[in-house]
Amino acid sequence: MKPATADYQTRIAALLRELEIPGNYAVGRGLKLQPEAAAEELTTIASNSAGTPVRLIRPAAAAWAGLNASARTAGITLVPLSGFRSVSRQREIIRHKLNLGDTIPIILTHVAAPGYSEHHTGCALDLGTPGEPDMEENFAATPAYRWLQAHAGDWGFQLSYPRDNPHGIVFEPWHWCWRHA
Repeated sequence: MKPATADYQTRIAALLRELEIPGNYAVGRGLKLQPEAAAEELTTIASNSAGTPVRLIRPAAAAWAGLNASARTAGITLVPLSGFRSVSRQREIIRHKLNLGDTIPIILTHVAAPGYSEHHTGCALDLGTPGEPDMEENFAATPAYRWLQAHAGDWGFQLSYPRDNPHGIVFEPWHWCWRHA
């Protein structure tokens, strides 16, 4: 994955202005600009319940395959809900929430601004487990979450947004990111 170019930085700055996200957003939240994976770097690991492909970059997909196989061996079922998300899609999500009447300060506690989502990298994965609502805090009470806490690191995955994280994002026990060397 290539580092962010000046054009990418300019594009992100324009999107932040368009969405009226404060210019000090990233610094204030301790968030880094995330590079956007190119289509040729991505591979589909599953389809979610809506039939949308869940894609990761190939090394993260290989790590996911190992993690998933290990979980299955332990009797844990992990369901990929979301992977790569483009900067444009991140903008659409925020625009939709604005149209529903949410405010930018509230939205940014649940969704990272375009350019700052780990999903752009193709390394982030939102996970669920059968019988539980998708992407809700109660995932933290499941055997799947407890298993992930104990074993995800063995495959290079880390919980990105624990309780009281410095990024101002709500606790997301379902959001795990592969941290490559």
